[in-house]
Amino acid sequence: MSLDHIPRRHAALLPLLLAPGLAAAQSGMIQGTATYRERIALPPGAVLEVELLDISRQGAPAERIAAASVPITKQVPIAFALAYDPARIQDRFTYAVRGEIRRDGQVLFRTDTIHPVLTRGAGDRVELRLVRAREAAAQSAPAPQDLVGPAWVAEDIGGRGAVDRARSEITFTPDGRVQGSGGCNRFAGSYTREGATLRIGQVAATMMACAPALSDQERRFFAALEAVRGWRVENGLLHLTDASGATVIRAAAQR
Repeated sequence: MSLDHIPRRHAALLPLLLAPGLAAAQSGMIQGTATYRERIALPPGAVLEVELLDISRQGAPAERIAAASVPITKQVPIAFALAYDPARIQDRFTYAVRGEIRRDGQVLFRTDTIHPVLTRGAGDRVELRLVRAREAAAQSAPAPQDLVGPAWVAEDIGGRGAVDRARSEITFTPDGRVQGSGGCNRFAGSYTREGATLRIGQVAATMMACAPALSDQERRFFAALEAVRGWRVENGLLHLTDASGATVIRAAAQR
């Protein structure tokens, strides 16, 4: 339709009239559901939090593209819609949706596998499968305050989650040694720390053949260990951080 007939005095209103349509055209939407297998009812006040992440960069924290918080009014499955800016999506990159169910800051359930969307054959619909969070299952146990002692099991590596069955874990001993498993191969090495700074030296690992999913997680885990420059324990979880202070591994103490 031609706009030539619109009086000049009304031309200034065109951006306001067209803005809603333009905004809609520039907005993408991911739709999905979140569920878990346990027969556990969610308490009142629980919230589903979902994020769209760019997970393209190996060994680097995932970049958050969009996020949404959904108050939960009924039991699973929980439907959600996640709006994002299509201008931030590039076909050659890889994107995934991560989800958590929280109540009063406590993580009850979370995704532990990658749920790809948008590119590389993935669409704009996703079904999130959540698992019970370790800190929720063991909330009655005293939370550790230092990195030395417990076996720390990775719950997230570089913002891309972690597969429970791979069980990437690390233990820091009082004599400056580290040991653990990348998820398939055992490893050992050394570490140095001063206050909140931490460096993990080169580790030696066995060389067993692993399933592809376990090999991928193990590579990410070892790459993250090389990037560690600091640490902190927050709400009973160990955060190993890089030079910028970003968490590259988040781990829970083994119970």
